[in-house]
Amino acid sequence: MPDPTVEDSIRRHLAQVMDPELRLPITQLGMVGDVAVDGEGVADVTVKLTIAACPKQQTITDDVTAAAVRAEGVSTARVHLDVMTPEERARLKEDLRGEGGKINHFAQPDSLTRVYAVASGKGGVGKSSVTVNLACAMAADGLKVGIVDADVHGFSVPGLMGITDTPTRLDEMILPPVAHGVKTISIGMFVEGNQAVAWRGPMLHRAVEQFLTDVHFGDLDVLLLDLPPGTGDIAISVAQLLPGSELLVVTTPQAAASGIAERAGGLSTQTEQRVAGVIENMAPMVLPDGSSLDLFGSGGGQVVADRLTEDLGAEVPLLGSVPLDMDLRSAGDAGDPVVLSAPESPAGSALREIASALAHRPRGIADRSLPFGPA
Repeated sequence: MPDPTVEDSIRRHLAQVMDPELRLPITQLGMVGDVAVDGEGVADVTVKLTIAACPKQQTITDDVTAAAVRAEGVSTARVHLDVMTPEERARLKEDLRGEGGKINHFAQPDSLTRVYAVASGKGGVGKSSVTVNLACAMAADGLKVGIVDADVHGFSVPGLMGITDTPTRLDEMILPPVAHGVKTISIGMFVEGNQAVAWRGPMLHRAVEQFLTDVHFGDLDVLLLDLPPGTGDIAISVAQLLPGSELLVVTTPQAAASGIAERAGGLSTQTEQRVAGVIENMAPMVLPDGSSLDLFGSGGGQVVADRLTEDLGAEVPLLGSVPLDMDLRSAGDAGDPVVLSAPESPAGSALREIASALAHRPRGIADRSLPFGPA
């Protein structure tokens, strides 16, 4: 006869198993079906996948098996995979989306997610590398972080993150892949090979809008958007779709780059976005003998910060300077961000300090409704 005490113990252990895509307990998601234990301690656990072709089914099977055998009285565990019914899937989507259904939750007045749009005046300044490393550093610090690769024509985030998985579709809802603890979405996950994306304004706007409404990120502490260089369609669309977003302006020390970066920050006067600060990338490299190599000059980041402070009439700080570093380049090529693979390297240390400063900035509650009322 099955022992209900052992079965209850198994379910308690299964409550610690997180769905690898939704990052919520499988018991909370309604994925655990029948649980039975025979007299010899062999447990049979049924798990209901969200879709039959779930790409993470082996991970789920391994995690459930490991959790079940930790329960007292269980010697081995067998996992039986099933699939949710359309009704169960519909209830799950409703629970995930909450009230309001298919909306851009990051644009709601009561959203507590800090949204940073990482911008640059020109390409080639390392904006995507900065985005990826800031996100991974924040996630490593315990925050819930997401990335939207909004550089539709020049997407590079999947490669920098080492992501090869494709998003999972739950009917019209998209579950983003998770790498290094960061939920990430990019148009590069939907095209074949190295195919070019030849889209114009309206389609670009729609793509970003779908990333913010159809993709289920869940509750995030921080969302970073990797914008394309310049002040074109997507930069304007992001400002419209995410009115509370703040700009992070990335530049190199070179005068030509810093002058163009100033324009990217100056766009905020038209979009009514706040500029959170300037990040100087490719700053002087420290050589083994202690000297420095100013390959792209020096001081350009501070120049941009000072000019934006004067132009905008509000302080725009230089958040940090990231030195030229071979570790940063090799980590990006390997899809293993430098803040994780070489955290003590010059670039890794600088990026972690910037991420920490951004993550721990005080969050204002002006114009936000609080979750209580007068007694």
